[in-house]
Amino acid sequence: MTISVGGKLPEATLVEMGANGPETFSLSSRLAGRKVILFALPGAFTGPCTTAHIPSFIRTADAFRAKGVEEIICLSVNDPFVLKAWGESTGATKAGISLVGDADGSFTKGLGMDFTAAHLGLVGRSNRYALVIEDGVITKANIDEPGVCNISTGEALLAEI
Repeated sequence: MTISVGGKLPEATLVEMGANGPETFSLSSRLAGRKVILFALPGAFTGPCTTAHIPSFIRTADAFRAKGVEEIICLSVNDPFVLKAWGESTGATKAGISLVGDADGSFTKGLGMDFTAAHLGLVGRSNRYALVIEDGVITKANIDEPGVCNISTGEALLAEI
């Protein structure tokens, strides 16, 4: 599958840290009947993900909410323990951004958004993209070229909705 405006994302079971530890959830259930931003990035605690990508959504979170966005989800091929620590260290958790893991990378691979940069220790990670999803349907899709972080930022996506 490829990401395209008007399309739906494939079903996926993702994981996030809950009050009592890791919890899995159905992506389609989470998106149903809601306006959601879903953005993906290569990994917690990595360079531009930490210094540029996640901060762009922290800065724009309130503006997205003012436009009717009910949840901002950051997806990465990481485990929920790492994502919890990263969310706390970056301020993403405090900003109300949900950090979810595609722990085995199956969702990312199914979208054709996986990449490997073995020289950086990144294997089977997600390329950067940012989506506006309304009731499960993609209404806006900004997909960066691998190694680039410009059109999938919070500011770039906000300017288009």
